[in-house]
Amino acid sequence: MAALQAGLQTLLEYLSAHVLTCLIPAFFIAGAIAALLKTEMVLKYFGADAPKWLCYSVAATSGTILAVCSCTILPMFAGIEKKGAGIGPATAFLFSGPAINLLAIVLTARVLGLDLGIARAVAAVSMAVIIGLIMAAIFERGRKKCEKPVKNAPSQAVQAMTEPPSGQTERISVLFIALLIGVLLSATSKFEFSIKWTIVAAFIVAAAYVLTRYFSSEEKSAFFGETWSLTKKIFPLLVIGTFITGIIGYFMPTELLRTALGSNSFLSCFTASIIGALLYMPTLLEVPIVGTLFGYSTGVTAAGPALSLLLAGPSLSLPSMIVITRIIGLKKGGVYIGLVVIVSTLVGMLYGAIVQ
Repeated sequence: MAALQAGLQTLLEYLSAHVLTCLIPAFFIAGAIAALLKTEMVLKYFGADAPKWLCYSVAATSGTILAVCSCTILPMFAGIEKKGAGIGPATAFLFSGPAINLLAIVLTARVLGLDLGIARAVAAVSMAVIIGLIMAAIFERGRKKCEKPVKNAPSQAVQAMTEPPSGQTERISVLFIALLIGVLLSATSKFEFSIKWTIVAAFIVAAAYVLTRYFSSEEKSAFFGETWSLTKKIFPLLVIGTFITGIIGYFMPTELLRTALGSNSFLSCFTASIIGALLYMPTLLEVPIVGTLFGYSTGVTAAGPALSLLLAGPSLSLPSMIVITRIIGLKKGGVYIGLVVIVSTLVGMLYGAIVQ
């Protein structure tokens, strides 16, 4: 019963902290990407045939403006994946969203030390590119250069309904998505309550005006339909996964694990990466979790495992792993999860060897 109560408590904390401010805006952003953006526009930046310097630069730095966690990034990842984005840029975006949160990087530097903050920033950007390139090398081999992804390519009838007509400029769609991102960023900000929700309300009103003024009834129907479809597909899995994570946390021998993370060895960094991959670490809370719960601030946890936790933790969690495998399949999802764990381990070992 105590374990079930722990799972329920974790779930309630997650729902109260993230549904209104994070997940709802993220689902609307994902719906807008899937329904209102032209496929060609998404492929320009995230397509398998896009210039690597462009798509990986955009994907690997996207997290600097998206203050999101491993679960909140999933609807947006599903949106660009549905539009036919290449698996490499898409997974680079999936990793970078929660890993390169600018606020979290700054907080890491202030609380855990400048060296660890800089290492986290450099490693997160590099890892996003490395993981994306490896995913592309594994799953896009043999593709004809000009062949467009067709896995989720919409039919001509759906394209006619969901893509803006010739008289509708792409700028309106981009503006609408930018306003929705404004809702997400302001809702997750640290502003005073009244100021924050005044800004949120302003963005919502502006987005509603653009939607009603510039989009046809068919486009609006497609937008809400895609939003609801992604919500039905992803949200139940997040609920189940978060509940299970709470139960795992109840049984996790934290004191024993802290002693296992006291060196910069492969085993310590690998253990840290596995823990980070399983635990749910809300945005910004990974810093006190690593510093206090796992004892980095008191010298219990070594520098290498601490960095591995900071890299794998925000990017993965049990709920997000369940959803990732549902979106891109068990094979691709498993390889992505394995890459995050392995590369986080190796980067932690490298950093530990440098600073010890």
